[in-house]
Amino acid sequence: MNNIEKIVRRNILELQPYSSARDEFSDRNGIFLDANENPFGELNRYPDPYQKELKQKLAEMRGVDTKNIFVGNGSDEVIDLAFRIFCNPGIDKALTFTPTYGIYEVSAAINNVEIVNVPLNKAFQIDLEKTKPYLNDKRVKLIFICSPNNPTGNLMNKKEIEFILNNANGIVIIDEAYIDFSNETSTIALINQYKNLIVSQTMSKAWGLAAARIGIAYANEQIISLYNKVKSPYNVSELNQKQALKTLNNYDLYSSNLRTILDEKEQLKMALQQINVVKKVYPSDANFLLIEVDNSNEIYSTLVNQKIITRNRNKQVPNCIRISVGTPDENRALITALKELR
Repeated sequence: MNNIEKIVRRNILELQPYSSARDEFSDRNGIFLDANENPFGELNRYPDPYQKELKQKLAEMRGVDTKNIFVGNGSDEVIDLAFRIFCNPGIDKALTFTPTYGIYEVSAAINNVEIVNVPLNKAFQIDLEKTKPYLNDKRVKLIFICSPNNPTGNLMNKKEIEFILNNANGIVIIDEAYIDFSNETSTIALINQYKNLIVSQTMSKAWGLAAARIGIAYANEQIISLYNKVKSPYNVSELNQKQALKTLNNYDLYSSNLRTILDEKEQLKMALQQINVVKKVYPSDANFLLIEVDNSNEIYSTLVNQKIITRNRNKQVPNCIRISVGTPDENRALITALKELR
């Protein structure tokens, strides 16, 4: 039994996954009388359960094999299935570095898994001395590293990431939802080197497909096979698969929009630094800026009253608001509203 199998829940190892006739017959041409579908209509057939065409495109773009890719119903499914595959409810633990993306803690609670929160240091980087005691805990089955981090916006240092990968007993999930906005290369290149690594990405951010719910996990073939074993049979709709492919094939539009967002982020950053109520604009490798203000609760509410919706992160980082980069007009409206505050 190898190391990954020691981490996986026993009932998942023994699970016989649901199998449909489409698992046995992959050709799209045929007389399909197997799935009790309506024979009439344009969307009457179940979608490809393994998103083969979409995975082929992603494999070409990321330089990996299709066997190293899982496509989920948003990154939330990638996260939730990790708990269901590796964590025994009421027994095992997951570790996060706070402040970070709140869904890790929510998903842990849903799956009855204790969450261990290790605070980031003052530079919002991983504190290895505080982390090391948990790396030897065999009950810590999942470690989440959000990089670039949400809500702080910064990339995590690769030295600390690799130390954790080399020393963790459990699975390390690097959440790269915002990686396309940074100058750093993805850790996907490390999935063959580290058998305990899962890299999570999404088409919701840089690719502009938040409504389509396309999340992706990159990992070694053994982990991907576990994801396919546990997932719902038809977890990504045909409509969403087609839209994802259409979007991936329009790389010029993606590149143009990405440049606009990054340019607007710089303009927004400079404008925010000139506003009296803004005390600090944190560095960002994402498509948002975290700012420290005089009174985040008051400023947030004032902006809401003007129908400008930001994210109040006061509970995570005192007196801080997270601002997504919008269109040029939206960003100007925000700056105008903030300048009027006293």
